[in-house]
Formats: sequence, C-alpha cells, structure tokens
Amino acid sequence: MNCNCFDRDGKNCIELVPIFSNLNYDEMLEIAKITKDRTFEKGEMIYMAGDKGDKLYVIHKGKVKISRITDNGKEQVIRILGTGEFMGELSLFSNADLRDNGEAMEKTIVCVIDGKKLKDLMKSYPTIALKAMEELGQRLEKAENLIENISLYGVEKRLAQALLEMSKGGAEINLKMSKKDLASHLGMSQETLSRKLTAFQDMGIIKLAGHRKIVIIHRDALEQIE
Repeated sequence: MNCNCFDRDGKNCIELVPIFSNLNYDEMLEIAKITKDRTFEKGEMIYMAGDKGDKLYVIHKGKVKISRITDNGKEQVIRILGTGEFMGELSLFSNADLRDNGEAMEKTIVCVIDGKKLKDLMKSYPTIALKAMEELGQRLEKAENLIENISLYGVEKRLAQALLEMSKGGAEINLKMSKKDLASHLGMSQETLSRKLTAFQDMGIIKLAGHRKIVIIHRDALEQIE
C-alpha cells in the first residue's frame, strides 16, 4: 500500500523530510506512489549490512540507530536519526550493498521509497538530488570530524566536545541514545564514559540528573578541557 501515515499536523513523512521540502503537491504525490509505510518495534532491524541498497528510508515517527560492526566484533554507533531524517541515501548514487545496520530504538514508523523509481524521478526534479547531496556532504563532514577527534584527542576532550555539541548552546542535555551507544559513538568503553562523566561532575562542571539528562554547570570549563 502507498504511504498514508500522517502526523498530528496532517503531514506525511514525505513532507517532513528536508530533501522533499521544496516539492509541490503534485510532485509529492508522485513520490507517494512509490512509497510504502512500515512499522518496526523497538530492537527490530530495519535493514542490515549486506542488504541490497535499493531503498530510501524516511523516519515518520520514532528513532533509529545507525551502526556498523567492526572487524573485532564491536558495535560502532555512527549516528541516531529521528523524525524527518532518512537513511539508505547512498543507494541513490551507488549500486553497492548496504554497509551499516538500522535498528529501531523505539516503536518506529518508516516510509520506504523505491530507490530505482526515485532515481528516475530525480531526473525530472533535480532539486531532490541536490538536497540529498547536501545532506551527504553534512554527514561526511561529521564523520570526518569524529574520525579526527578519535585520532587526535583523548577521551576527556572527545567527551567535552560531544557534550558541548549536544547541548546546542543550552545548559541541559537529554540524551537521544543510551550511554552505552554514546560511548561507542565516541570510541570509548561504557566504563570509561561513566568514569569521565562522574569525574566531570566531581569537578563541578556538569550535573548528572538520571540516566539520560546532563546539566552543564560551567560551559567555559568544558571548552577548556584538553
């Protein structure tokens, strides 16, 4: 069946995703014709490494963890995606199989778009291709920054930078992922993350408020950590 999932504002997932935001109603209907919606329960795999990369997945509601398994069997969390974000975008530019895993972190509704047919539509609507490339560029930059941070900086500096980024200039951080996943994303063990967070709290830099909430008390001190 075609995608017919709407949010409380009456928008379907096609309208929510940035790469389709400039399309008019008729153009969005064309996308809807090649789209199906699926619901995944918490912990269910939306796709796995090795699957054929022939679909674009748009999150209508929920959260998805994107990760890879390293050669030594450890999970490396790449990013956490939420409503309006998409995955599988490399399928629009390559015929290679998927290299990462997409796991629902909670009950999640996903709109699945036929990649081959979307490529055909992109020929008529080049704005879609340009927006997808913009998103790819932003994700590549984030990935390169993460690799650089892991290579050059110690765990304290990496953690401090992550806290500053997640706070978005405010004082409170509500983690979108578990501390285990955050540790994986930052290239450290969960034990090291917990130890460093406790050390930051003992120094009066942050306050831990439950499992998912962190309050930044001294932003300048975080910025000065080397």
